[in-house]
Amino acid sequence: MRLKIRHETSYVYGTPATRAIQILRLTPRGHDSQFVVNWRIDVDQDCRLDASRDPFGNAVQSFTVEGPLDGLTIVAEGVVETQDNSGIVHGQAERLPLPVYLRDTPLTRASPGIRALAEQASAAAGPDTLPILYAIMNGIRDRLDFIVNVTDSGTTAIDAFSHGHGVCQDFSHIFIAAARHIGLPARYVSGYLFHTEMLDGQAAGHAWAEVLVDDLGWVAFDPANGIAATDSYVRVAVGLDYLGAAPIRGTRYGGADETMEVKIMVNETARAG
Repeated sequence: MRLKIRHETSYVYGTPATRAIQILRLTPRGHDSQFVVNWRIDVDQDCRLDASRDPFGNAVQSFTVEGPLDGLTIVAEGVVETQDNSGIVHGQAERLPLPVYLRDTPLTRASPGIRALAEQASAAAGPDTLPILYAIMNGIRDRLDFIVNVTDSGTTAIDAFSHGHGVCQDFSHIFIAAARHIGLPARYVSGYLFHTEMLDGQAAGHAWAEVLVDDLGWVAFDPANGIAATDSYVRVAVGLDYLGAAPIRGTRYGGADETMEVKIMVNETARAG
């Protein structure tokens, strides 16, 4: 699948800000099932984008803008070609040892309920890892309703599981917490999802999880949709949780009454020639 993506984030400040610092994880990396044809990031203010890699290997751009600033707009756009590999991620360099992905974080700690779900799935599905992970995923979907605007970036897996609702970030955090509890390295993934019902734009990116499966490697699961990732998914960044893979994180100095608007377009496009 050849996907054209445009991700626009706009900030408006009620009173001017004196400075803004932003860290971007908006650039996808290639692997055996994902080829980045072209990609660019533009900022509507005078600044220099400094490129680096974080410990997870994610492509990172950072910049500082001096004010006064009434607003700030960041646009990431490009074309990515994907292939369906049943969620298996091959051909990407791994920088960190596997035990790192067993670490709990404040967002991915497991409650007694999450631990019980993982243990019940493990007992019912037998010794093979893939059926266990599908059982965990189905158990989360049975327990949680997908409802937008009821959680935020600081909502923990424990809170979302307790309240019984959330968005893709929350489903992923719970899935990761359950997988780690039974000894499976797991990580959070941020990226984009092509969906024919969202051709007019999306107000947020997508999130899912990857778990290390014996004899397969890293396998991507989308607990919010109950499937392994397909060629409709564009993988951008990974981390132990949302904070390590967030598309944009930053701060501003001065200013007040900040509002933010995100618009993401993911559309299929024809190959050239």
